[in-house]
Amino acid sequence: MDGQEAKSGREFAVSLLDSQMVQMLQDRFCLANNVYCVCLTRSEGVLTKAYGSKKELDYLHQKMGMGLHIALLKRLIENDIEEVVEQELEEDYLKMCALSIKIGGETVAIWVVLAVLEEPGIHGEDVPPYIKTTTTERFYSSISFLESLTKQYFAVKLEEVIAQEAFIKSHESEEKMKAELRRSEVMTHIVSKLESEDSFADIVENILESVCGYLDISAASMLQIDDKNQMMNMICYYGFHDPEQVKTMRHLPLEEVPWANGKPYLISSDTYLPENFLKYFQTYHRRAGIFLPLGVNEKSGMYLAFVEECFPRVWSQEEIKFLNDVKQIVQSILVKRITKNSLASSYASLEAILENMGCGVCVADIKQEKSLYANCKFRELFRNFLSTHSLEDLIHKYKPNGLAAQQKTEMYIPDSNRWYDVRFANINWVDGKSVTLCTVYDVTDKKLYQQKIEKQANNDFLTGLFNRMRCEQDLKMYIRTAKEQKTEGALLYIDLDDFKHINDGLGHQYGDILLKALSNSLRRIKGIEDSCYRMGGDEFIIIVKPEQYDRLEQIIEEVQAIFNKPWFLHSADYYCTMSMGVVRFPKDANTVTDLIKKADISLYEAKKGGKNRVEYYGGDGEDTASRRLDMEKNMRDATANSCEEFEVYYQPVIDISGEKERCSGVEALVRWNSGKMGMVGPGEFIPLAEYLGLINPIGDFVLRKACEKCKYWNDMGHLEYRINVNLSVVQLLQNDIVERIRTVLEETKMRPENLTLEVTESLAINDIGRMKKVLSKIKELGALIALDDFGTGYSSLSHIRELPIDIIKIDRCFVIDLGKDDYAETFVRMVAELADTIGVRMCVEGVEDDGQLQILKDMKKVQYIQGYYYDKSLTEEAFEKKYL
Repeated sequence: MDGQEAKSGREFAVSLLDSQMVQMLQDRFCLANNVYCVCLTRSEGVLTKAYGSKKELDYLHQKMGMGLHIALLKRLIENDIEEVVEQELEEDYLKMCALSIKIGGETVAIWVVLAVLEEPGIHGEDVPPYIKTTTTERFYSSISFLESLTKQYFAVKLEEVIAQEAFIKSHESEEKMKAELRRSEVMTHIVSKLESEDSFADIVENILESVCGYLDISAASMLQIDDKNQMMNMICYYGFHDPEQVKTMRHLPLEEVPWANGKPYLISSDTYLPENFLKYFQTYHRRAGIFLPLGVNEKSGMYLAFVEECFPRVWSQEEIKFLNDVKQIVQSILVKRITKNSLASSYASLEAILENMGCGVCVADIKQEKSLYANCKFRELFRNFLSTHSLEDLIHKYKPNGLAAQQKTEMYIPDSNRWYDVRFANINWVDGKSVTLCTVYDVTDKKLYQQKIEKQANNDFLTGLFNRMRCEQDLKMYIRTAKEQKTEGALLYIDLDDFKHINDGLGHQYGDILLKALSNSLRRIKGIEDSCYRMGGDEFIIIVKPEQYDRLEQIIEEVQAIFNKPWFLHSADYYCTMSMGVVRFPKDANTVTDLIKKADISLYEAKKGGKNRVEYYGGDGEDTASRRLDMEKNMRDATANSCEEFEVYYQPVIDISGEKERCSGVEALVRWNSGKMGMVGPGEFIPLAEYLGLINPIGDFVLRKACEKCKYWNDMGHLEYRINVNLSVVQLLQNDIVERIRTVLEETKMRPENLTLEVTESLAINDIGRMKKVLSKIKELGALIALDDFGTGYSSLSHIRELPIDIIKIDRCFVIDLGKDDYAETFVRMVAELADTIGVRMCVEGVEDDGQLQILKDMKKVQYIQGYYYDKSLTEEAFEKKYL
């Protein structure tokens, strides 16, 4: 691992541990699984505080002492193969295991897990009531889960650190390359002054301006000692000072300038200064300075002075080297002027400078297409290319046409798989010819990093599919192609139905497994292998490209086929259906935004229509979308305002089991009387409320209002009146649903046995284990449970006995055909017989005429009736007026 040479793999992994996070993970794990454990590391020792109270730990230490702990740990550490080792104990009701967590073959942490068993066939001494107990099966399942959870935690931490180190390294490399490129640009500019025809003072002043701007130096000047060796005169100057102050410094007595003795001085703010230097720095307000003599001849007496006046400064080696290179160029310019443009001397000086530059440099004759010069760095960068090609091939192959005064391009050499930033500039060479100056910098590391970032930016981390950003880019391209070629394509918007059941019931790790398996299945469908996208969560988009449009129906059928089979998760089969919205381009829309918007409209219609459906976009989609947006906004406002716009209606439940029919209670039904939209039907707003998660406050409001009203009716002489309240899928998936029901019952002081909570059959059987647990806890409160819409789901009749229900409600679709269809009557009769056998009451919904009622009465096993035959849902006032 980069930057971790001093640590072994095990030590580095341990350094990743967040002890508070591991402590929290341990305590929640122990609480959930009724076990005791502690986490150890080789370097840190005991990492977490052992789980359990002092009484519990004292009991466990008495039964499984330190000797057994040490023996267990020794066996695990010495065992290079097994990761879980169990310590044999004399008592069969005690369990003791050690779990080794390894990364890269190194043990980074050890869990010691203790358990007390309580199950048939295992008998021990009397276990104190404060000791948490478990079963053998659950204990080994807990060990397996702890191993998987901890390895995943370490893997995530390790990936985070590696990714962070790679990012820092790449960032540092990029910054270094930027600095080097900037240095090369400035140096190229300075080198170009070698052939300038301007005056020497103007050239040097321009160079000083570039240097001060690049190194952020306060001021710089070029000075010369006069012929009498008495004064130091300023030739040129660059800086930001008061003109009057600069004027006084143009001519200084030589005796006041201690550094004018032909030697270079590199003085930082922390340099110890002798008295004469200290006086000079104080007099002329210097904080730091570099003074370089120009070694042209013994009589020149010329100096370059770079000074910092505003802030303390310590000169770096890179700055000193750069300023020395600048001095060499200025010196070359001076030599050239002194020797009256001697070609030999100028070229020699220039070559010396160019050979020491950090970038590749090449000079080529524009007219003759012939190379004049290339430094060693340039030839080193293109060694492989130049082994089979000429230097002229390289320059003229990559030189842009119509070259301006200065132009930048990118060069890629396949032979060496390297990328280069290349700058071309037109200058005059030492002999006066017009030439092209080419400077080259290797940017391969930067390019590879950019490619990596692009891949991360375009792909979904979990599934490997393309992400939303890539989807929008590709969709824009396919729309353009379809318009240009006058063809069609399609967009399929997919959302998994009730995916939250998988996540909440099995855990997010199994939800992730399902998403990855689904993604792999989608990519195997012919024609869409490279056009599947994950938009986020459980939403996917498939683009059917124009060349595959004739297979649209087949592709949709193959997608549906994926969801017709169960998914094997956590040792069991689970069904997860999907809803799909289909929109065609450019027929339905010709922009990315409109296509995704209309596909979402179609998807919502599929959800609203009962899920597990495919819905094509229709012409009324805009009106539907507009109404949906209005409904969403108004619903959010209504729920935020204490649900005041929602009303509870009541439909009577009639008891027909006695000699005389009587009203035994009501079913509470929510209605929305919106201030802005008027009365909105439940079939329209309830699916949206569930989709938006707003069904929770609405459901809480209905439950409280219903319980308050039932309590009032009971107190007013109708002790037998019960009230039925529907619980939605979203409500039942809340972890605190039982506590919320308990709170309402306690605050309204309603008799729990007069409350019946209705759950749909499809919800109950989709995760029957979870539902049995939740519904059992609700029954412990005293409330009754009704299984609603029975006969419309996927369950078998055996589910009736598995669930803790009191009432079965037959869906109205079976009542419509009573007296007309033998199957409907046989089904209702069979369910009634079964309900009677297992002691469950039966309610039939949707009764509308005398014939249906008489058939049900003749069965003798149906207790309750609901339907328009007696009454539709009534307002509170209308119900009380008629039935109280």
